[in-house]
Amino acid sequence: MCGRYAAAKDTAALAVEFEAVSASDVDLPPDYNVAPTKRVRLVVDRDLEGVRSRTIEVGRWGLIPSWAKDPSMGSRLINARAETVATKPAFRGAFARRRCLVPADGYYEWYTPTDPAAPVGRAGRPLKQPFYIHPSDGSSLAMAGLYEWWRDPQVAEADPEAWRLTCTIITTDATDDVGRIHDRMPMTIDHSQWSAWLDPTVGADAAAALLVPAATGRLDAYPVSTRVNSVRNNGPELLEPVAAD
Repeated sequence: MCGRYAAAKDTAALAVEFEAVSASDVDLPPDYNVAPTKRVRLVVDRDLEGVRSRTIEVGRWGLIPSWAKDPSMGSRLINARAETVATKPAFRGAFARRRCLVPADGYYEWYTPTDPAAPVGRAGRPLKQPFYIHPSDGSSLAMAGLYEWWRDPQVAEADPEAWRLTCTIITTDATDDVGRIHDRMPMTIDHSQWSAWLDPTVGADAAAALLVPAATGRLDAYPVSTRVNSVRNNGPELLEPVAAD
């Protein structure tokens, strides 16, 4: 799964990298410990005054399907498996028409040691070691995502909070170079396929063909402090390498 990531670049930098314009007056601060339900940036293709444009929006991580009766479902839908995203009821409609990119500097994953001599926690289980996984060239990860607009029936139509923009991140089997850490990883979309992935007129079958795991050797990984385990900790020090236990 993908449950935490880092997103420190500002909107202006992302607009250049993703060839997009900002469509929100909210500029999120650098976040080195992005967790589910937080506000995040996502890149979408939308109609701006009759012209298709690539824009940067701000939504919340955890997709709420349009048919959901309440927002609680969002906390359970932070990830969508690439193998079933096109058919599961919670994701099927969004996969066909509402695809997005979720920019990240890198993401965190936790490795479970298999060495019998590895340190154990209070429950007697091996302590997991967090790793930071990021593009080796310093570029952003363009994580494949889906988005939905959900109407909150408890809020008046004229209230800006009446509609919530939410998203999920698609995951896939991990490639060899990071599979040793965890068996799943975020699906990323190659730059050459961004336009097709975001285009709502591209159908589900064609979109499914774009779900290709990142080429091996593109990602670097190193162990980081267990401080990242708590969402209360947030800062560039979370990205500093440490000696693995």
